Amino acid sequence: MAFPVDLRRCQALGLAGTAFLALGGEAAGALPVRDLLAPDSGRAVLGVVGVYFGVVLLIAAWALLGTVVRGPEPPTPRALLLVLAVWAAPLLLAPPLFSRDVYSYLAQGAMVDAHIDVYAHGPAQLGGPLADEVAPVWQQTTTPYGPVFLAVASALSGLTRGEIPAGLLGMRLVALLGVALMAAALPRLARHSGADPAAALWLGALNPLVLLHLVAGAHNDAIMLGLLGVGLVAARGRWHVLGVVLVTLSALVKAPAALGLLAVVALRGRRGWVKTVLTTSVVALATTAAATAATGTGYGWIAALQTPVSPHNWSPTSVLGRVTGTVLQRLGSGLAPLAQPFWHTAGLALTVIAVLFIWLRLRPGPVYALGLSLAAVAVFGPAIRPWYALWGLFLIAAAAPSGPVRHRVAAASAVLALAVLPSGSPPDVEQVVLAVSGGVLALVVLWQAHQAAQTPVLGRTA
Repeated sequence: MAFPVDLRRCQALGLAGTAFLALGGEAAGALPVRDLLAPDSGRAVLGVVGVYFGVVLLIAAWALLGTVVRGPEPPTPRALLLVLAVWAAPLLLAPPLFSRDVYSYLAQGAMVDAHIDVYAHGPAQLGGPLADEVAPVWQQTTTPYGPVFLAVASALSGLTRGEIPAGLLGMRLVALLGVALMAAALPRLARHSGADPAAALWLGALNPLVLLHLVAGAHNDAIMLGLLGVGLVAARGRWHVLGVVLVTLSALVKAPAALGLLAVVALRGRRGWVKTVLTTSVVALATTAAATAATGTGYGWIAALQTPVSPHNWSPTSVLGRVTGTVLQRLGSGLAPLAQPFWHTAGLALTVIAVLFIWLRLRPGPVYALGLSLAAVAVFGPAIRPWYALWGLFLIAAAAPSGPVRHRVAAASAVLALAVLPSGSPPDVEQVVLAVSGGVLALVVLWQAHQAAQTPVLGRTA
């Protein structure tokens, strides 16, 4: 007998998952420095267990919802949007989870507000309580973000007057706006690409990575992807210029979105492509100049794209660079310091090759090609985080045909959802054991629920 599944059960199970996430985060999340607990304190231990208990419940709810979406009576996109709102609700007032990046955003906004050049100085230059919240590894690091995001962060800094709780809430609301734009764009992009709108929402908006890292983590990738999505929707219709503006604004949040301009051109078709390329280029350059002039932050963000990565980063090129450097150092070679730059350059070359192969050889639809290209950027780049997977996943969800690609992307999402501790700190053995304990406990509870659902039916059959 199969476990009984319907939309309401999935909604309730996912709500329980995000509720446990929020509760556990109160003790084990990326809390302000003054609220941090000792990792071995009772509350912190229960917090880690509770967060991972919630993560596994959320993954299970999402997987079960996938069977409903693929079933004979799939829910409407409107019903799925309601599920997304219900699942996200407990996270609205929760502390930041899985990363301390949101504190960097707030500090950078305050720096712009104070007329400190964020492309020349790290948050340490700001000083004060807000800068103290930034992770030590980023204290001296300049920002890699574009002027559009800095304008948002600066405006938020002015509104909240540097108050950390208000700033955290404001940044989460900005992220929620980005997620809302993503959810609005997905069904439209799916219809245009010949994909199922409900399946696109399930994979691209209700995905645990969206809830864990864009909502709970309040990452600025949300506003980047939201602007990119609605820009592509506008570009495929009569609003080509508006689409170019929106995609360019997305790239002025985070640079990888600039690849979206390729899709904007491709969405116009082959007819009049020279005019389309020229129009797209002129509008993109004008938008960049206008946005940069309006924010007054200058063009330092171009050079800041070389921002150093965390020494613990696990991107393939960074790992290969560390391993190669270590081997060369042990061999006494003077080439050891060049290992990391070499592999990062190799990663850039692989990215270019992959993008050219996708667009010129595979030639999928423009939205799908863009999703695959952004996935290549994330994989071969010098830094990778679980939420970077959403760059490509969002558009793959909108345009990939049904079949193995969607299944593999869904499986990868479930694995990546388990990859980061709630505090955002590097893992240690004790924390990993607690996280595994929380996940196992959730699996036991789910199994018991499955058994309880079977028993009445078996009893009546007997």
